[in-house]
Amino acid sequence: MATAEVIVRGAGIIGLSVAWELRRLGASVLVVDPDGAGSGASGGIVGALAPHVPEGWNAKKQFQFESLDMAGGFWSEVSEVSGMSPGYVRAGRVQPIADGAAEKLARARGSGAEELWGGRYNWEITDDPGPFAPLSPSGLWVRDDLSAHIHPRRAVAALAAALDVRGVPVVSAAEPGDAEVWATGWRGLVSLTNALGWPVGDGVKGQAALLLPKRPPGLSAQIFTGSLHVIPHLDGTVAVGSTTERDWTAPVSADATVAAELAAEAEELVPALRGAEIIGRWAGVRPRAAGRAPLLDRHPLREGVWIANGGFKIGFGMAPKIGRVVAEAVLGLGDEIPNSFRMTPWEA
Repeated sequence: MATAEVIVRGAGIIGLSVAWELRRLGASVLVVDPDGAGSGASGGIVGALAPHVPEGWNAKKQFQFESLDMAGGFWSEVSEVSGMSPGYVRAGRVQPIADGAAEKLARARGSGAEELWGGRYNWEITDDPGPFAPLSPSGLWVRDDLSAHIHPRRAVAALAAALDVRGVPVVSAAEPGDAEVWATGWRGLVSLTNALGWPVGDGVKGQAALLLPKRPPGLSAQIFTGSLHVIPHLDGTVAVGSTTERDWTAPVSADATVAAELAAEAEELVPALRGAEIIGRWAGVRPRAAGRAPLLDRHPLREGVWIANGGFKIGFGMAPKIGRVVAEAVLGLGDEIPNSFRMTPWEA
């Protein structure tokens, strides 16, 4: 069995990002995953990278903003080293405005974004959202240029390949290390819950559909309308999703009926998708920490082990900064982990 200075267990987006930053800081690293890179929730197809709303700003929202700000440089380096495209593009996001009350709220959020984003990105009201946009009852849309999108499956493959170039393989097994990072997804959260006797987190299933529109959307903004994400990937496909299923029995079973429903909803809301063909389906279980924020902390029962888990729906958006702060903490180079990301007993 192979050994290294730091063992990262779990080859999803969080584990791979931590390994990337550990290697950048000079550590000898192995990534261990018996099923390979992106075998869990990170091997999906949606990939919406978007900020939280400005109101109720807190450490989690600030962390996510900083990570989204870092993402362009992070994925550019991964692409350069691997020679593969992660499908990352900062093309913004478009959201329809339903009525006058929603417009008032959107304008207030625009003022908040101007202050909290430091004037680096724009949040605006527009009557011209472009050809790939959702219907809007008011004839107005919110558009921001901080949001981006990525192809999760391709991004994970590119990051794993870049790590391999830099001498960090993904292996199926390894001897225990003096220092380890456990980024083991929803099963890891359930295991912690069982070990500690209080709810640490669980898994929430999601499903998505991949569409091939009659006309490629080109370089277009992502869409968020209702609870639906619509992601126009650079390869001409459009991902639609995802569902939120708390009660499930088959973790990776993608239901054709669910995909058809997602596609029908997208067609109704986005005229450019009418008549699109369903060419793929995806299902997976995403790790949701009980406190809603990612869980980044020392393992309470195991010396030398850190937990990096609970990305849920924002794992790809959080990954660049999670990788950096966890790597620095593991190597004793600093600790920028927010207190709200620590291990805390939550009420059931």
